[in-house]
Amino acid sequence: MDLFEYMQEKNTERESPLAARLRPRTLDEVVGQQHIIGKGRLLYRAIRADKLGSVIFYGPPGTGKTTLARVIANTTSAQFTQINATSAGKKDMEEVILKAKEYLGGYGKKTILFIDEIHRFNKGQQDYLLPFVEDGTITLIGATTENPYFEVNGALLSRSMIFELRPLGPEDVRVLIERAVYDRERGMGAYDAVIDEDAAEFLAETAGGDARHALNAVELAVLTTDRAPDGKIHITTDVARECIQKKAPRYDKKGDNHYDTISAFIKSMRGSDPDAAVYYLARMMSAGEEPEFIARRIMICAAEDVGNADPGALQVAVAASLAAERLGWPESQIVLAQAAEYVATAPKSNTAVNSISDAAALVEKTGSLPIPPYLQDAHYSGASKLGRGIGYEYAHLYKDHYAGQRCLPEEISGISLYRPSENGYEAVIRARMAGLTGKTKYTEHENLMEREK
Repeated sequence: MDLFEYMQEKNTERESPLAARLRPRTLDEVVGQQHIIGKGRLLYRAIRADKLGSVIFYGPPGTGKTTLARVIANTTSAQFTQINATSAGKKDMEEVILKAKEYLGGYGKKTILFIDEIHRFNKGQQDYLLPFVEDGTITLIGATTENPYFEVNGALLSRSMIFELRPLGPEDVRVLIERAVYDRERGMGAYDAVIDEDAAEFLAETAGGDARHALNAVELAVLTTDRAPDGKIHITTDVARECIQKKAPRYDKKGDNHYDTISAFIKSMRGSDPDAAVYYLARMMSAGEEPEFIARRIMICAAEDVGNADPGALQVAVAASLAAERLGWPESQIVLAQAAEYVATAPKSNTAVNSISDAAALVEKTGSLPIPPYLQDAHYSGASKLGRGIGYEYAHLYKDHYAGQRCLPEEISGISLYRPSENGYEAVIRARMAGLTGKTKYTEHENLMEREK
């Protein structure tokens, strides 16, 4: 690096945004993520010993993925190279690999390649890296906001350790805010600013675990607030509120947040927790999820997890789906909330899931068994000559409208597929069927393996 390049780098550091200037240079300066870089943890030991293998850092924006890569760059004796997958092409990677080979062959020095937003690379680009990761030409550090198990090639994953970074807690963000306001070397300390306790707490809570979001707000507050009569810049709660504005929720309709939130929504309804169900519904609404999609999940839950324990649940869910389709946002939020609350508070039964699963397995095992002739269609000429429909017992001619005639194929007669639970309306169904069939209770389904034994 010549004098011109050195001065250019120093000027860039001085003029860069606050969040970039405050980026930790050592492990001891890193705030949060103690579950992976706490003293004694594997990643901490590997970085300190300069024995890091290929890794992928995965987590939401502002949680420190690039920060950790920079810390590694400052710690390692290896050559450190960084590219961004949004702008880098195959030619850029070829140049990196060529230099890595030169460093390894000429100086015995390894190269660490940091790829930011690695999920942006297509399969071909990721495949190109594989042999060089495998033979040790490069040590890969990938950073991604997307689930690497969905977005990164399995071959690269198998050669890398995956570390998930979590959103910073308010107490961690609070540390960074104090550092940003009062650090005179890299922060805003030279501006002689002070931040109220309430303002710092507000920013820490509102940042949503994104350190960059909080630091950007601090920088804006300091640079745009007039000095008070005492000569200081006072960051009050009102100033902080204006500077941080409303943070867009972390939600990608094709990513983790989408699937995690809808999963939590369904499991809350299944778990009879209407408070949680409405909360996750509100999160999906805030992120702009389509009301029709949410309505479909409520219908599925009504059938899968409530079933005949409360047949009204599916009726409410279907009605809500039709209403949501016609209303759209924001009016459908009330309809969907009503349906979610109904399903969440309804008695639960998953007998429909079990019965159709067992029936499908039975069909798969036994094939197309002969249907009893008396159940077969008799509405065509010559059917009677073939014995179709002969001997059928019309249920409405019998007491309680129940004939008791066998309807299953003979080979599997007596098997129980639908076993009503004792919850809600299914307890009524259970008692009625027991009375009709003479059984005192429904026994557990004998699966095919047990029958064969």
